[in-house]
Amino acid sequence: MKHLDLIPKQTSRANQIERLAELEPLDIAVIGGGATGVGIVLDAAARGFKAAVFERDDFGHGTSSRSTKLVHGGVRYLEQGNVSLVREALHERGLLLKNAPHVVHPLPTIVPLYQWWEGPYYAAGMKAYDLLAGKLGIERSRWLSREQTLELAPTLPKQKLRGGVRYFDGQFDDTRLLIHLVQTAVLHDAVCLNHAEVREVTRQQGRACGLVAEDKETGAELRVDARVVINAAGPFCDDVRRLETTPDEPLKTRWIAASQGAHIVLPQRFLPGESAIIVPRTPDGRVVFAIPWLGRVLVGTTDIPLDHAPREPLAMPAEIDYLLETVAGYLDPAPTRADVLACFAGVRPLVQADPDAATSKLSREHEIRTSPHGMLSVIGGKWTTYRRMAEDAVDHAIDAGGLPSRASPTAELPIFGAEHQAESPFDWPGVRQLQAESPELAEPLSPNLPYTAAHVVWAARGEQARTVEDVLSRRARALLLDAQAAADCAPRVAQLLAAELGRDEPWQTNQVTAFRELAEKHRC
Repeated sequence: MKHLDLIPKQTSRANQIERLAELEPLDIAVIGGGATGVGIVLDAAARGFKAAVFERDDFGHGTSSRSTKLVHGGVRYLEQGNVSLVREALHERGLLLKNAPHVVHPLPTIVPLYQWWEGPYYAAGMKAYDLLAGKLGIERSRWLSREQTLELAPTLPKQKLRGGVRYFDGQFDDTRLLIHLVQTAVLHDAVCLNHAEVREVTRQQGRACGLVAEDKETGAELRVDARVVINAAGPFCDDVRRLETTPDEPLKTRWIAASQGAHIVLPQRFLPGESAIIVPRTPDGRVVFAIPWLGRVLVGTTDIPLDHAPREPLAMPAEIDYLLETVAGYLDPAPTRADVLACFAGVRPLVQADPDAATSKLSREHEIRTSPHGMLSVIGGKWTTYRRMAEDAVDHAIDAGGLPSRASPTAELPIFGAEHQAESPFDWPGVRQLQAESPELAEPLSPNLPYTAAHVVWAARGEQARTVEDVLSRRARALLLDAQAAADCAPRVAQLLAAELGRDEPWQTNQVTAFRELAEKHRC
């Protein structure tokens, strides 16, 4: 595969730090290594600017690894009348299906109908959804008979079922896409550093002109100058804003309204087949999905307002109960807490508007704001529109930093791995080659997980994985697929990582202990 042999060398931590010194001073420095921040650094590098992104934990550690795994326009936003957001998101959905077909694919979704009026109502809504997608649409929605609905979703309760409406959206593995975006950015000469925490946004003549970060592996200080600094820290946006202020100038307003969304993961038997189910009306005004994903069933999501964004959000017992109760009427037999393999939660970085508004009603559109000292902040938005948000942010950076005007090429830019003919979601670029070269690496990590030793080795060599959590939570999705099985294979993962990274036995012990404590919090 093109560029495959370049990735391990170019993504190594030593190479990235060397590249940072070569590029400095930067045109654009980005704080936050989620979808938005990595999207920005890719867009900037693809335009020929010198750009780097700094992530204090791991790429996607926050919101970007904890989504509902949908690349979608947002059926609920259409019902709310936000046509412009839905149109934009559907356009971006189409671009992702084209540019990253190895990690993004169409997902048929069924709206089951139990009331006479639901058929015309939802059928009309889905037709509007189809029209807004335009030329980048997937497949037209259609009305299903009762028999057709049960054929596609045989676990639906049969009593009073009248039929269904089927429409298509996109589905992905969020952090697999994010890692491929990192690899694409590196191949365009960007610097992408995880485990590098920004401690200060530096100022010159009152304006943001760079940053100081700490390499959390070595403790070394990374000081860089930049024409523009962009805050892409998602739910931690307000925390980053404080880095460019002094104690005598506190933040006057919050820009982020945090909202938690939780998910549970069930065995595949609760939703066999390829179709998702949507529960379009719930007591809190959200929609809930039951989605086939990586051989499991993902159920989500909730909407709980938070007064602050926790670094490691966890699903609350009430959220788990809510999800189980909500899907009980749509899955037969109804799942119980004993069936839950794992649970997880993420924090949405919504734009703070009316402080009294329910978070489910706040806009998912993004905004770009400028602080008094010139730092740009990207707030709001959603995973599906990350590319458009990044393009918008770099356009603003060009104006703010007096950079040469250059158009974004990312709408037509294939993501790393796009030409890889994957045989399954677990057939990563690089893994097949490793297993061919070293057959012992084909050994499974666990009988209950679809990953091998080669996945761990490739994650370390080609994807900047530095910890057991990086591997089992984000490069592989073991923590989300089966928290107990993930905990069981942690010692083997630590051993493989230690060999790749040159770590000692105490490091392995600490890694296993830390991960097992985390895994326990993801069991329900």
